[in-house]
Amino acid sequence: MAESAHADVKEVLLSEERIKEIVAEMGAKITADYKDKNPLLVAVLRGAVIFTADLMRAIECPIAVDFMAVSSYGDGVKSSGVVRIVKDLDTKIEGRHVIIVEDILDSGLTLSYLIRLLESRNPASVKVAAFCVKDIKGKRPAIEPDYVGTHVPDEFVVGYGLDFAERYRNLPYVGVLKPEVYE
Repeated sequence: MAESAHADVKEVLLSEERIKEIVAEMGAKITADYKDKNPLLVAVLRGAVIFTADLMRAIECPIAVDFMAVSSYGDGVKSSGVVRIVKDLDTKIEGRHVIIVEDILDSGLTLSYLIRLLESRNPASVKVAAFCVKDIKGKRPAIEPDYVGTHVPDEFVVGYGLDFAERYRNLPYVGVLKPEVYE
């Protein structure tokens, strides 16, 4: 892979060009599946905001968007297991087709909680579009996304919305953070 322009990044996994291809492919699939359904994209803040903005432009059918903020990490590198809704939806979802847009799926525990919460509000459907799924050896995520952009190794990845302690989200690529930065 290409070398990183940022000193804290060990290697670049996904270039800007590859990210654009992934988003275009996912946008085309969602367009085909939802052409007459006017889905509501629910961006999981903060990490998914960049992916959501790009994905919205790649979907060629009517859509709406809303945002939720959930917290299970704090400033750490592992999920605390406790999910807290920081910002709830402004849109009523009863009878709507909902697509949760997530930046990265690792354990899937937070996303499982979010799906159950949204399903309790009686939408027509709830699907998940994950930009990337982390391949954790010996473990499968608690949920299987309906749309998967790509897979990444079990390392701490940053860029394209993915962060460590609110840093690196603005990198235009996805890269592996050097361990000495977060250990």
